[in-house]
Amino acid sequence: MANHLKVHLFLILICGSVLLSNGSVIRPISDAHRSAATELFVPSHDGSFGSLEETYEALRTFQVLRVERSGDKTEGICKTVSEKLSLPNSSTKDIFHALKIKGILGCSTELIDFDGITSRLQSVINDASSLLELYYSLGGLQSVKEQGKNVILSDADATFQAIKALSQSDGTWRYDTNSPGSSTFAAGIALEALASVVSLAGSDIDQSKIALVKKDINKLFDRIKRYDDGTLYFDEKNVDPDQYKGPLGTSASVVSGVSAFAAVSSEKLNIGGEKILGLAKFFLSVGVPGTTEDFFYQINSLASLESNRVSIPLILSLPATVLSLTSKDQLKAEVTTVFGSPSPPLTVSLLKVLTPDSKEVTSFEKKELEYDQENRIHFLDIANIDVGKYSLIFKVSMNDPELAENYATGGQISVTTFLTGNIKIDKAEIAISDSDSSSESVKKLDLSKDSMVSLSANHLQKMRLSFQLITPLGKSFKPHQLIVKLQHESKVEHLFVPDMSSKQYNLVLNFLGLVEKFYYLSGRYNIELAIGDVVMENSLLWSLGSIELDLPEAPEKAPKPRAQPIDPLSRFGPKEEISHIFRAPEKRPPQELSLGFMGLTLLPLLAFLIGLLRIGVNFKGFPSSVVPASFAVLFHGGIGAVLLLYVLFWLKLDLFTTLKALGFLGVFLLFVGHRTLSYLASTSAKQKTA
Repeated sequence: MANHLKVHLFLILICGSVLLSNGSVIRPISDAHRSAATELFVPSHDGSFGSLEETYEALRTFQVLRVERSGDKTEGICKTVSEKLSLPNSSTKDIFHALKIKGILGCSTELIDFDGITSRLQSVINDASSLLELYYSLGGLQSVKEQGKNVILSDADATFQAIKALSQSDGTWRYDTNSPGSSTFAAGIALEALASVVSLAGSDIDQSKIALVKKDINKLFDRIKRYDDGTLYFDEKNVDPDQYKGPLGTSASVVSGVSAFAAVSSEKLNIGGEKILGLAKFFLSVGVPGTTEDFFYQINSLASLESNRVSIPLILSLPATVLSLTSKDQLKAEVTTVFGSPSPPLTVSLLKVLTPDSKEVTSFEKKELEYDQENRIHFLDIANIDVGKYSLIFKVSMNDPELAENYATGGQISVTTFLTGNIKIDKAEIAISDSDSSSESVKKLDLSKDSMVSLSANHLQKMRLSFQLITPLGKSFKPHQLIVKLQHESKVEHLFVPDMSSKQYNLVLNFLGLVEKFYYLSGRYNIELAIGDVVMENSLLWSLGSIELDLPEAPEKAPKPRAQPIDPLSRFGPKEEISHIFRAPEKRPPQELSLGFMGLTLLPLLAFLIGLLRIGVNFKGFPSSVVPASFAVLFHGGIGAVLLLYVLFWLKLDLFTTLKALGFLGVFLLFVGHRTLSYLASTSAKQKTA
């Protein structure tokens, strides 16, 4: 019987391992990032996201992604910004982020003294000794200028030189003159600060100084690191752990700095488009970061790359990397910016198709993908390529040669793709023969029919299983998973792998040589064939039937089969029915006798009550004062509670519960009884002495 189990456990593991080994597919920013942004950046009750820096990162991320904030509390944030800008002791860092927030939200400027802020920041720049002080102060002045104020940096050349003095020969920067080492992250900050100087200068900066900075940028890009797939990134080397930002933060700083400096430079920076594209791939390959800081680094950097003056990266991506030959899927490719915006007119060509061992598929020739103007997608029919895992080599070229300098498309772009289809099982047969193959009983196997074979053999015979696996294009197919399983009725399993020769799979089991492996266990063995592959749409677990084996008796020292593991889910299954016959109840005395015995047990109580009446019970000795009377009432109530406990024990309580309650009541009676009896004793003594 054929069982098509596409989600069978061992097939899932195989397919999963193959897919994971190819890494994540690089895709432009999508709605997944917008959804993640609203989950990562959670505002507080006043609408802010923590500190001013954290609030700016959140608002900037929302601005770039064009995400509407739920429960918008702009007034509260603007009030905080105005208060921070009005304080005379606010740090330059707070002023920098407050002005950035104001620019995003468009807060009212009525209560903000821009002249005072400008004067204060100018003063800090003149006295600054660290790169961060210069960065925040210059960034603050730049924000003031962007909000329509006339700001001119006094002595821009000296400020430019002060920042440039912190640069190193390898393109990195120091944070201050006392820093023991330099930093790539600091280089990005320095380039942004220099861009602000150029923007705020009253006159043009000396072009020789600009040229020196360009050389620093080229040296900085000489330090860039590379993955095999063309992804590029920056990282630190020998920096203080407190200052280490990781590859994402470091790359983000450099991208922001280079983009800012390129925007104010009169000439285009000499940075290759493949480097810009490699950095874009790095930021996109991160997927959705898990922290707010990393999320901001990713989105802000991609926003810089989207509009930079060096080269705008274009991303080629496949909506689907698993294509079905059975469904006649088309190969589709999209070319967009990092945020998914449409690209200028261009041509996408599929140059060649490579197998996992880097061999070119000879049946394929270079083709240009057709373009669907309405859906903005390039497509190609791939019916002449067989099932398998391939590396598709694309090339993207601009239709307008003048735009080629403004966009980075990369050279040859490799994308891993899986072509899937149905695999045909042909010429399947199973046979039993003698050890010398003199006679053979052959039975044909048909997967399409719901039939099973029933075989029998002894230890002097052989079993042969043979079949072919054919792809949709008629070629021989070699799956990742091909196993024949024989399972004894005692659940002992044996696995075998068929050999392939002349495009046919064969498995020959010589039972004479397998008796020890089979632990000399005679009886029925179920035969199953498992075939699975990541590109095989009809992966299956096929029950071929069974074989009755007659094996010799086991020798005295023959190995024993290992105990089979117990299925952990078996304890949740139905249990065996318990059959039990209760013994007949013992013969009991007549009801009259039981009632008479009960009456005898009540006679002492009756005698006690009669004795009380004859003696004459009275309450003359009962205390009359409030406190002694209270203890006397509690004492008698406690005795009554003990009697009630005895009744409850007789009716429903167990011994341990009764003893526990009796212990508490005993302590209580000891206390109140002692107080009551002490009072009575003292009263009696007073009466005797009177």
